[in-house]
Amino acid sequence: MMGDRNYRDTVSSAIDAITKETEMQLSNPQDNKTVFLHEVVRCLRRSYFDRFDRLEPENRVFGSLFEGLIRKLPYGSKVGEFAIDEIKFKGQADMIVDDIVILFKMVSSLPEMPFASDILYLNACMWIFNKTDGVVIYITNDGGESSFSVLREKKMFEEILRRVRVFSNLIGEKKAPILEPSLECSGCQYYERCYIKRHEGKQFSLSEMFSIKK
Repeated sequence: MMGDRNYRDTVSSAIDAITKETEMQLSNPQDNKTVFLHEVVRCLRRSYFDRFDRLEPENRVFGSLFEGLIRKLPYGSKVGEFAIDEIKFKGQADMIVDDIVILFKMVSSLPEMPFASDILYLNACMWIFNKTDGVVIYITNDGGESSFSVLREKKMFEEILRRVRVFSNLIGEKKAPILEPSLECSGCQYYERCYIKRHEGKQFSLSEMFSIKK
């Protein structure tokens, strides 16, 4: 029988500590001349808030923790850098083996096609590290695995470079990026800064809404 002590806070603190250790840290959040790849393959507005007024997610995702630990292993790749005028564009792959860039992603179920943000990230890594082949590997909690190979593509990378320049300018101007609505918005910790406040009130039916009597 377990004791009366509540271990939830202890476990949460431990997970938070490990997650912060594995996350890529910004040496100076207001430095608009240094932009990280993970910031521009997702919502720029979310990355902006992470820099200037960060809120921790309510629920830590084990997948993010796993991916961070992979990057900390001895055979993981180092941070690479790509110069864009005066901007230092930095990215990190999970592994580089036999000149192949590899990303690992934890998912709840195996996708039929790779996620767009993962392809953007992987493609940019290939340019940053000057490689032509890449693989993204999806892993589920129960040990399922599927992988997708990708060849380097220039136009896709040019779009990322455009977002890097836009994000750099917005940081310098301290101006929040425009909204980029997506399915990820509902789970974002900054939801209420972009949309109306979430309200968990009484549920009602269409009949009640239009005063339809049965």
